[in-house]
Amino acid sequence: MVDVVIVGGGPVGLYLAALLLQEGVAVRVLDQRVHRESHSRAIGIHPPALAALDRVDVAGTMIGAGVQIRGGIAVSGGKTVGSMSFASVSECFPFVLSLPQFTTEYLLEQRVHELDSAALVRGARVMEIADDGGLVTVHAEATKAGGAGARITSRLVVAADGSRSRMRGLLGIQATSRSYPDHYVMGDYADSGANLYQAVLYLEGEGIVESFPLPGGLRRWVVRIPRPAPFLDAVKLARMVHQRTGIRPDPATNSMLSSFSPRSTVACRSVAGRAVLIGDAAHELSPIGGQGMNLGWLDAAELAPIICASLAGKPVGQRLRAYSTRRRKAALVARWQTEVNMTLGRPLAPPFLALRNAAVSAVSGMPPVNRMVARRFTMQ
Repeated sequence: MVDVVIVGGGPVGLYLAALLLQEGVAVRVLDQRVHRESHSRAIGIHPPALAALDRVDVAGTMIGAGVQIRGGIAVSGGKTVGSMSFASVSECFPFVLSLPQFTTEYLLEQRVHELDSAALVRGARVMEIADDGGLVTVHAEATKAGGAGARITSRLVVAADGSRSRMRGLLGIQATSRSYPDHYVMGDYADSGANLYQAVLYLEGEGIVESFPLPGGLRRWVVRIPRPAPFLDAVKLARMVHQRTGIRPDPATNSMLSSFSPRSTVACRSVAGRAVLIGDAAHELSPIGGQGMNLGWLDAAELAPIICASLAGKPVGQRLRAYSTRRRKAALVARWQTEVNMTLGRPLAPPFLALRNAAVSAVSGMPPVNRMVARRFTMQ
């Protein structure tokens, strides 16, 4: 018997666990993975999320481990057509922090372990959930040798089990999805030293190339391609980057390759009885713009005090309904922003490319508009 079961031990589930443990809430986090994934996925942590992470005393450590991206430039045909500074977006965190998700999860897991060494249960996949209106019983099976099966009764359940949420199906929550005509490959290579600590968007006719600094002297390259890539090749990706940008990453230094075709999924509701969806389980977004993980942390930050009030015996039905409405609205706004970002990066014929570059240059040259776009880009 615990107060809250959190299904999913990714960055969002671990963050919520830390928030609740700090308030004396008894928590169990069930994660089907036996080990953290080493594959680097999300890397961008925006200012509002850093403020939220500061509440569990990990923001400072993350900043020390990451790279502060304090601005970005847009380049086309070898010429800078626009620039953006994040200096005005936040007093405390005037930057986007670049930190591989593996490190982010490690630091959050360490914080959870400090608060309760038994809180995280790995190797447990939830198979059934029963809600009798007062308590919720979760049945989990061991995913492999070394995993742990479990039968846990709790007062509340939070599903933070990702975009392919099994919990969403078990709870009978419907979701609407969109697919997009966009496909990307990405890889991490040694940084050449150019544009240090800046994000760079190469707005080329064949499609956008995005470039972000990473800790350890690395840089991530993200290239839009016309169709899904069945095979990944560090040499081929480096060649595409060179053809569009004139910069040639060294294939021998490649440390990560991945491809993705973005989609978005938004749950029709995030509350079902004594269960709540957060993070990608409630709203999967395109990775372009790096908002998904951050949005999940903001879900958790808003949900935690409602959970604590409920456990204290206070009526929270109205607060939960308002929470669900606000978070769904935030997800739809974030989805719109990712769709704008993807549209900006699609291939264009030369006349339209020139018009797009002129528009980017005009926005960059108007300080009030530039600041507004910077705030929007950093989820302010």
